[in-house]
Amino acid sequence: MTALLAITIIAPLLAATIGLGVRTRTAVRDAITIAGLAAAAGSAIALLVGVAQNGTVVVRVGGWNPELGIVLVADLFAALALPVALTIVLVVEIFAIGQRRTAWGANPELAGPLLGVLTAGVSLAFLTGDLFTLFVAFEMILVSSYVLLTHQGQRAQIRSGMTYVSMNLLASTLFLFGLAFVYAATGTVNIALLAERIPELSSGVRLGIGAWFFVVFGTKAAVFPLFSWLPDSYPTAPTTITAVFAGLLTKIGIYSMIRFHTLMGMDELGPIFLIVAGVTMIVGALGALAQSNVKRILSFHIVSQIGYMLMGLGLFSAAGTTGAILFLIHHMPVKTVLFLVGGLIENDQGTSSLERSGGLASRRPLIAALFAVPAMSLAGLPPFSGFVAKFAVISAGIEAASTPIVVAALLAGALTLLSMTKIWLGVFWGPQNEDVTPVPTAVGNRRTMQFATGLAVAGTLTISVFAGTLFDLSQEAAENLRTPTNYIEEVQS
Repeated sequence: MTALLAITIIAPLLAATIGLGVRTRTAVRDAITIAGLAAAAGSAIALLVGVAQNGTVVVRVGGWNPELGIVLVADLFAALALPVALTIVLVVEIFAIGQRRTAWGANPELAGPLLGVLTAGVSLAFLTGDLFTLFVAFEMILVSSYVLLTHQGQRAQIRSGMTYVSMNLLASTLFLFGLAFVYAATGTVNIALLAERIPELSSGVRLGIGAWFFVVFGTKAAVFPLFSWLPDSYPTAPTTITAVFAGLLTKIGIYSMIRFHTLMGMDELGPIFLIVAGVTMIVGALGALAQSNVKRILSFHIVSQIGYMLMGLGLFSAAGTTGAILFLIHHMPVKTVLFLVGGLIENDQGTSSLERSGGLASRRPLIAALFAVPAMSLAGLPPFSGFVAKFAVISAGIEAASTPIVVAALLAGALTLLSMTKIWLGVFWGPQNEDVTPVPTAVGNRRTMQFATGLAVAGTLTISVFAGTLFDLSQEAAENLRTPTNYIEEVQS
């Protein structure tokens, strides 16, 4: 089990290093990248099975005491999220192999290896047992994602990239100050030890730490009003890069928030979280409805859907945390596949603008089907995974008698359905635009892109089929977070 945990971090990082060394040898580089990502994803799946059967896996790097050294912890929460995240990157890389010869493709000499670095950072963020290593993971993700965002050198990418990196550097700076405050107050940055010591602090200090890290992780998660960097930066990046960003980056922020604030017992911050969650849902959904570009609509929906996860956390109940975890697992592949379909639309129409598209359902029924499934899931329609996840979160809100946030969630869901209908009517329905200029793409490459998108759609359907099992696992993970005794004992033993 220890080896499986290590592979999820080392394999993509090693593949990135070798891939950069052979970056001009296309076939070799692609094979190494795919092998590294596949090894990481396979190990994450095996790790989930092992954790579900045998309990938490703890690795003390170098054998150091947890108070001083790096600790990697694969509890059920981490083990649930990790295989979904790593499988997403693998599927997107397959898509990228098909798309790279088009005008919308990222530079393969850089994109593949840098995705490996980003993947290693994602794995480390999910598995780390201390706040400083989490900071390091965030910086690995930030550096690689900034290069991926701007490496084509287009003016719009550089402009939006500056906003992206500025906001995230601000969050990183606040993170460092937060680490200093926490260490001064408790003498450690180990999460398990903090779960013991932070509740013993005075109410003002404890809530101050909670509010500070809410801003740090909230910036990474793009909650209101800290989301302005996202809708501008994501649509300018190549499709494959945007798909990875949409599926993973904001989820790392909300994942960290769920883990930190739940383990530390920050229940008093619940009302603030719920207010921010409600505004985030509505503002994101309204922003999406106002857009006329597929990528911008989907980008605003990332913001809106983060509100549901924050709602589950803000309820600070076992049911709410269960819903937040299940929503996190559902949303990663659904949002990724929608951006991949956006890439197929761009490739076929030469644009993702609603005004310049049309008639794709009759001309490309496969693309229409690949869009329809995740779109209905995002809107929360049964029997798809989005319905199960939203039902879990909203049920928890009803159980907690939090009427305003339940109303906000239902309203945001209706607005989401309207914006998905807007994309359908603009891109897939109606007459074909005579000015369409498809991007020249070899048949094999187009099929590769469609195959990868189909794999991602199959992943969302798999989550729907096994929703009951995932709910049970999410419930167990939530109970472990709400009662951190087992987590603390596993790390310290």
